[in-house]
Amino acid sequence: MKKRVLSLALIPLLLFYAIPVGAAEKEQRTWKDEIAYSLMIDRFFDGNPKNNGDADVLNPSAFNGGDFEGVTNKLNYLKDMGYTAIILSPIFANEDNGYHGEWVKDFYKTDEHYGTKQEFKKLVDEAHSREMKVIVDFQVNQVGKNHSWLNEPDKKDWFHEKKDISKDSNQQNMENGWVNGLPDLNQDNQETREYLLDVAKSWIAETDIDGYRLNQVQHVPKDFWKEFVETVKSEKSNFYTIGDVQGNEDLIKGYEETGIDAFMDYPQNAELRKAFAAPDQDLAPVFNAIGTSGTQALFMDTQNMPRFTKDAADQNENPGARWKMALSYMYTTPGVPIVMYGSEIALNGDEAPTNHQLMNFKTEQELVEYITKLSDLREMYPALSKGDMEPLYQKGGTAVFKRVYGDETMVVAMNNTTKTQTINLSEKDLDENKELRGMLNGDLVRSKDNGYSIVIDRESTEVYTLASKSTINTPYLIIIGLVLVIFAIFIALVIKRSKRNQVN
Repeated sequence: MKKRVLSLALIPLLLFYAIPVGAAEKEQRTWKDEIAYSLMIDRFFDGNPKNNGDADVLNPSAFNGGDFEGVTNKLNYLKDMGYTAIILSPIFANEDNGYHGEWVKDFYKTDEHYGTKQEFKKLVDEAHSREMKVIVDFQVNQVGKNHSWLNEPDKKDWFHEKKDISKDSNQQNMENGWVNGLPDLNQDNQETREYLLDVAKSWIAETDIDGYRLNQVQHVPKDFWKEFVETVKSEKSNFYTIGDVQGNEDLIKGYEETGIDAFMDYPQNAELRKAFAAPDQDLAPVFNAIGTSGTQALFMDTQNMPRFTKDAADQNENPGARWKMALSYMYTTPGVPIVMYGSEIALNGDEAPTNHQLMNFKTEQELVEYITKLSDLREMYPALSKGDMEPLYQKGGTAVFKRVYGDETMVVAMNNTTKTQTINLSEKDLDENKELRGMLNGDLVRSKDNGYSIVIDRESTEVYTLASKSTINTPYLIIIGLVLVIFAIFIALVIKRSKRNQVN
């Protein structure tokens, strides 16, 4: 019996020493580590048909039935793909058919089609319990065409005079003109400004949301945005703001002084769509468009533009292959990836509302699995989200770059062509006498003759970790062997004792 106890005691001890030393304690997450999924509440999932009201699933320009409960029910689906944040279309009460959230009639209420404020709080709580952040689209530039304020004499100064914005407008006209014919709020009016700031604080205080994506930033004065950012961060210090400034890099940089944390990267988006919609496109413009400013939000499409899938389909390309290339870039280069709902099933669509189709959860899972792999790698290797980036090779549709963070070096090879490519790197690019271990597709490249020769298949990406050359870990194998021997002895003793008991 003593031998049996000794054997049981030795097994966990030896197993403990047999386990390799793990990585250092995980660093605290920052917004650079997030992977965001952007969705339209109305088009995602109908969790509670009782709040549908006048929703009509057959009318693409009407409410279709998606709600807070539906998003809550699908949080595990998003979590399993590796998403750490969700960005919701505006949640505020909207006018008739305002399923997109841009025709606000009451900033303090949730839209009845989505559910109650209590149901929204539950959504936020459930997301937080899964360590997922919740960001809400916030439109402060305008309200719905039939807003009650338009008929209130004391609210006359809350709006700018009605006038359109011309293509060659100056900044004043950009800020004072009516976008898409919607009543333009006057943030220079103190009452209007205080109302919007109070609304922003109220939702944070009541629901504990984590951020706002700020729409049409260039149509609102910079001094308002400065006060807005200060206000929301005074309510929650780590509150995140994403600015939607549709313009070139210089225009976007001009809004950095407002304190907005990150900006939708429209300049790079334009190049991404060109480069990845079809193979054999030059990748140089994509890398040249990488911003030199702060954190950028990388995306392929938004609810206000045609789907990237349409770009691929227009060129008779397989959308799945095109999405894999695009997502590989987004997940491995500097910036926070924001993926529009339905991208994982290559949802198609042109201008609104055809780009706002209902989400389908019963389709092919190939892209879902690929996104999950990319998310796992980004989570496992901080260099992919925080590391410095250095291009190593670029020719036509082929590129190799490395991300370095502390002692960790990751190498990403992309072949956006229709032929297998061989890329030779020298010891000037990477440390000699090491190996590249492919973490996405399992490739292995060992240094030879002071260099590395990477062979990569057509229309594919490999993500390597640079590591010391693999060797046989003799002490580890000896310990494993001892564990197995002792376990065998333990089993033999148990069998022997069992037979002895049967005889007695």
